[in-house]
Order: sequence, then structure tokens, then C-alpha cells
Amino acid sequence: MKRLLIYLKDYKKECVLAPLFKMLEASFELFVPLVIASLIDKGILAGDKSVIIRSFLLLVLLGFIGLTASVTAQFFSAKAAVGFATQLRHSLFERLLKLGFPEIDKLGTSAMITRMTSDVNQLQNGVNMFLRLFLRSPFVVFGALIMAFTIDVKSSLIFLIVIIALAIVIFSLMSINVRQVKNVQEKLENVLTATRENLKGVRVIRAFCKEREESEAFKEDNSLLVAALNKAGNISALMNPLTYVMINAAIIILIYVDAISVSKGNMSQGTVVALYNYMSQILVELIKLANLIVLINKTLACSKRVSAIFEIEPSQVEGTVKADTDEEAVRFEHVSLTYDGSNEETLSDIDISIKKGETVGIIGGTGSGKTSLIHLIPRFYDATKGRVLVNGVDVKEQTYESLRKKVGIVMQKAVLFEGSIRSNLIWADLDATDEELNKAITDAQAKEVADQKGGLNGKVEPGGRNYSGGQRQRLSIARTLAGKPEILILDDSSSALDYLTDLNLRKAINALPYKPTVIIVSQRSASIMHADKIIVLDDGQIAGIGTHEELLKDCEVYKEIYESQYSEDAG
Repeated sequence: MKRLLIYLKDYKKECVLAPLFKMLEASFELFVPLVIASLIDKGILAGDKSVIIRSFLLLVLLGFIGLTASVTAQFFSAKAAVGFATQLRHSLFERLLKLGFPEIDKLGTSAMITRMTSDVNQLQNGVNMFLRLFLRSPFVVFGALIMAFTIDVKSSLIFLIVIIALAIVIFSLMSINVRQVKNVQEKLENVLTATRENLKGVRVIRAFCKEREESEAFKEDNSLLVAALNKAGNISALMNPLTYVMINAAIIILIYVDAISVSKGNMSQGTVVALYNYMSQILVELIKLANLIVLINKTLACSKRVSAIFEIEPSQVEGTVKADTDEEAVRFEHVSLTYDGSNEETLSDIDISIKKGETVGIIGGTGSGKTSLIHLIPRFYDATKGRVLVNGVDVKEQTYESLRKKVGIVMQKAVLFEGSIRSNLIWADLDATDEELNKAITDAQAKEVADQKGGLNGKVEPGGRNYSGGQRQRLSIARTLAGKPEILILDDSSSALDYLTDLNLRKAINALPYKPTVIIVSQRSASIMHADKIIVLDDGQIAGIGTHEELLKDCEVYKEIYESQYSEDAG
């Protein structure tokens, strides 16, 4: 939690004023039993109406002042809590964006969403309640104890014994509950993961008629969450009845002892009522304190989970070089790649070069390492062996901004964001004109798509769900083309396009005036057969390099791929 307290530094005033006003409210509350005792002894029993009226007005005044102090404290605590959560959420989101692909793969999307939403909300509630009660409740408990001692020492010993017994019960239950709360958050994360996967893959689930199986799997995850919640809830639920039983038992003993004193004339009736009120105040505040401790337990568990994100050290360190040389566009020097948690190399001893202005095709079977290879160029992952150079400079030495401005990549999965076609296309260049954006749309064979949706102002729903797969691919290509990258990478980004559209797209890219280096990753040999050079991958290794004609003669892997597709097309 200490790691997160820095986000309260702009709310120091609120963090001081909130508990102070709560203590002010509590101070006036402690005078209420004394006023009531005076009202009974000097007003009602003595039949003095003036004392009754004065006591009544004084109670109203104390209530008004207490209400004002309470509302003020609520305002300051809410302001501090909301401000804290806002800054924390911004900082957490910024931190997540700075993490590399390896860290994101390890964390998982559902875990990151849980940290950003559920955990931060819990922290906000925890800060709010802590500022309101962490001074007030102990202050009222010990204040009521002291006030009781000023009234009657013998009766006050009952207060002291009860407070000690309650403290033991509360802190014992708290120590058990804190571990269970952490377990609940972990089970909640599993449920969120299952929910996200099922909602995202609902079409696949229905296609295979797996609704029942997925429902059963979800019920199992949910039942584990319910069991963890029940276990934690049962311990938390013990606090209120145990404290009520102990306090009410103390009240019974108090009334019995004081009743004897009243009958002997050693204590007035008003004094008994005052002591009873102080005991009731202790009861209420201890219940609040017990609930606060449960909430703090949850808050601490969430703070550890959020702090864990800030403690993750990115495996990649950004370089400082912005300039580059006129060397070849991309160079892989004996590059190997092993993903975290894997015992085998995904890529092994890749040694190739790509000249500026070349069009290079990369082909291979599923799992051959095509995407892994091109992800090394914009430095989504770092090579575990060897070096990757862009324009003659090691990618590890270049700044992310300069490197990724030179390298434009269209991912396998086309992703669009809610907004308009224009707001999606200007990601690559915020200063791009409408003419440049329309040119990128035309080159990407997406003009018809844009015209149907209303041009650049056409609406894009979350995830681009109002577009087909092929339409999303073409708009994703247009977004990358709008940035005019020096190196254009198409990672199987035309898989949903028909052969004619794919052909027209490649012709438009070849005709680009700024002549980018083009790297096309494809499953189709037709998409890359006219490339200047084709790289064939097989099980993470280079199986062949050359033109289409050369590979048909010398590379069995390429020949098998080509003939299998050719025969399919012919059939």
C-alpha cells in the first residue's frame, strides 16, 4: 500500500481535514449522554421545564454542528478518494502501455482489466472509509471510556474489559480473513477470464454446439468463487454477532450493577442512562471499526495486486538513437528467439538481409515462426540471440517512436477502435489531410467500404463489429499506409480478401511513390510469388531463400506448399 500512497500527495489537505472534521463530530457526540443525564436528573425528575427546554435546544445544536462536520468530512474524504483513484488509474494504464509484449502475455488481458477496474474501485472505497473512520471510531471508543470513568470508575471497568475482549476477537478474525480475501480476488479473476473468452468466442461456441460444456465450465469457476466468497463471508459475518453479544452482555451487567447503586442512592438515573449511551456508542463504533477492518483487508489485498503491476520491470529497455544510416532496410544476424516459459526455440539462427525498396515474401506452415520473425523488427519482442538491425542500427539502440514510425505493421488480427474511419486512420499520422487519408483508403482497396459507411466520417463501432473481416483488414491496411512507413509489414493481413482484391492491393503498394520496403507474410503462395525474394520458414528455421522460380526448383517445403494450393485451386 505504501507504493500507492504517493497518489494522495496532491490531497494532503483533504487527508488531514476529513478525519479532523470527523473527530469534531465525534467530540460533540460524546457530550450528548451528559446532556441527556442532565435532562433526566435536573429537568424531568426535578420538574424544571427551563432545563428541559435548554437541554432540548442544546441537543438540537449539537446535532446540527455534528451534521455539518460530518458532511464536510464526507466531502473531503470523497474528494481525496476519487482523486487518488483517478491518478492511480491513469498511472496504472500508462504503466500497462509501457510494458512489452512478453509482460502482457504473462499478465493476461483479464488480469489487467481486473486491476484497472475492480481493484482500483476497491482501493477508492478503502481510502474513503479509512479517512472517515480510522480516527473517529477509536476516538469515540476511548472517548466514551474516559467519559465513563469521569462518571463512575467501578462501572467503567466493565467498559475496559469489553473493549479488550472485542479487540482480541476483531484482530483474530481479521488475520484469518485477509488471506481469504486474496483468494477471492484470484477466483474472481478466473471468472472474468472465462467470461471474456466466452463472450469473445460466442460464435465459435455456437458453431460447435458447445454452449452446455462452456456453461458447465463457467458454473465450476463460479462455484469456486462462491465457495471462496462464502468462506470469507462466514468469517466476516462472525464479527457483528460476536460484538453485539459481547456488548449487550456488558450492557446487561452494567444495568444490573448500576441498578443496585441507584436503589442504594449512590447513583442517579440520568447517570445510568448516560453510561448506557456511552456503552451503545462503543457498540456502534466497534461495529463500524470491525467493518472498516474487513474493508481494509480487501483494500490491502487489492493494493498488493495493483502494486505488483508497478513492480514488474519491463524486459526491454528503450534505446536513445534516432538517426540511422543508409544501410540495408532490415538485417537479421544469426537471430534466435525463445519465448518466456518455453524450453524450445521458436526461431533458430536466422541470418538474412532485406534491401531498401525490396518486396520480400515470407511463407511457411502454421507455427513455422513467420509472425515471430516480423515481430522482432518493430521490437515487440527481443531476440534471445543475435541482432536485428533496421537501417543499419540495432533495434535495441533505437527509440520506440523513431523505430515504429519507420516500421508500419498490419497485424494478423485487424483491430478497429470506436469512433470514425478518420479517427482510426490518423493513428499513424495525426496531421494527415483528408486527401492523404482518402489516398490511403484507395490504395488499401477500401474506397467502396468507406463510401458505403459515409466516407471518413463513417461510424466505427467498438472492435469494428459493424464491418466484415475483409473490410476491417482493408481499413487496417489503410491506417498503416496513412503513416507512409519506410518498411511496410503485412502479416497475413489479406487472408480475408479475394484473389482479385489481393492482387489490386499489391499493385497499389508497388506503385506507392515513396517506395517502401515491403514484407508480406502470407499463407498463399499467390500473394508472394512475384516478390523480389521469398523466405521459406520451417519449424523456426530457414528452409530456403530465393525467387518463386528458384524455390520451386530447390526448396521442397515451398514446392509442397505451392503444389498443394495449386491443386486445390485447380480442383
